[in-house]
Amino acid sequence: MSDSASTPLPLGDLLARLSQLHPKTIDLTLERMQRLLVQLDRPERKLPPVIHVAGTNGKGSTIAYLRAILEAAGLRVHVYTSPWLVRINESVRLGRAGGGVLVSDDELRATLLHCERVNAGAPITRFEIETAAALYLFAQHPADVVLLETGLGGRLDATNVIDAPAACVLTPIGMDHMEFLGESLSAIAGEKAAIIKRGVPVVCAEQPPEAMAVIEAQAKRMRAPLHVAGEGWHVSVEHGRLVYQDERGLLDLAAPKLFGRHQFYNAGLAIATLRAIAAFKIDHAAFEAGVARAEWPARMQRLTSGALVDAAPRESEIWLDGGHNADGGRVVAAALGDLEERVSRPLVVIAGMMGNKDADAFLANFAGLTRHIIAVPIIDRDGAMAVDRLADAARRIGMRVETAGSVEAALHGLTRLAYEVPPRILIAGSLYLAGQVLAANGTAVG
Repeated sequence: MSDSASTPLPLGDLLARLSQLHPKTIDLTLERMQRLLVQLDRPERKLPPVIHVAGTNGKGSTIAYLRAILEAAGLRVHVYTSPWLVRINESVRLGRAGGGVLVSDDELRATLLHCERVNAGAPITRFEIETAAALYLFAQHPADVVLLETGLGGRLDATNVIDAPAACVLTPIGMDHMEFLGESLSAIAGEKAAIIKRGVPVVCAEQPPEAMAVIEAQAKRMRAPLHVAGEGWHVSVEHGRLVYQDERGLLDLAAPKLFGRHQFYNAGLAIATLRAIAAFKIDHAAFEAGVARAEWPARMQRLTSGALVDAAPRESEIWLDGGHNADGGRVVAAALGDLEERVSRPLVVIAGMMGNKDADAFLANFAGLTRHIIAVPIIDRDGAMAVDRLADAARRIGMRVETAGSVEAALHGLTRLAYEVPPRILIAGSLYLAGQVLAANGTAVG
């Protein structure tokens, strides 16, 4: 198991080996994580200020805005996000002056091997050891701030080991991962609100009343100042610009680069977070530049070139989104509605989903926009939804559905149809599918 061998162990092989340390892919507890961090000499206590982000939808986009704004202000920003799309390096970004960089294969491999040796064969999930490795790396490299995204839930998530973050952030909460987090919105909100720490500012997106009640109760219990969208701060879209307002004043900013009306509110959440942390002094220019520059793959991402684009009908619009639940589908459908108002095109949805997702609720969002659904598999992914099951869900809501063996095959099939106007194609339903699409298309990530 030496990391000094002449031929380094491929990262994929190492990750497969680490996956064997615990039989369950997901097994929520903090005991294994706390044990390993003690063995690693508590790297989580040697970090710069941490912003901890939980929620159901919008976590990655909110972190993208936070990073872009902080970097525009000249700060070095470590970032940990999940899941990764094409390669694991995307999960760990190391802060540098002038902009962060994804961790290199060599440094990540060495750190994972070190964590493996220290763990000494004890049970631990792969996500836990990856998270421990990220925290260990962050402790080795100087930076000004850490952005930390929960993997699943919050209370027992492997990232919930920071005793006193600079802020806790809650993005919109909805029904997802019910098999782990609970069957009601209040139960899910309780799991996610458990990242709230005593006395630490909580910045919260607009929430359904059931979720908001749980968050308010937890913040009160922890005596944590609560900054809620629509109450303590407000975001609006005026003449295509983002207008943010709180008790400290108004910011009139350029529109986000990320597409969709929901991105204005994700950006607003990031702005509110940074304005709630007294230690950060962010000027208007940094907010403006960060909002306008922030990028996040597979969130209404336009694919304009690549192998899959070449396989589609000529002059098609191809959009990629990793949305996979009812709320994620709702915001994507709204973005498609905005596109349709600007330029009308026939819409085709190519969908692939994981088996534990509610396909009916996700696809229902597109019923008023298209009747053409192509169900595809998520290839070589354990737990992927069978194509026939996904197709049945589309039929139940009155959609015309067909199946294809892959996204590429679906795109090829569309070239045989006669379109008066080249179609608008959405590929969606899973971040795992999105990652495979980016890889197959040859689109760089990170």
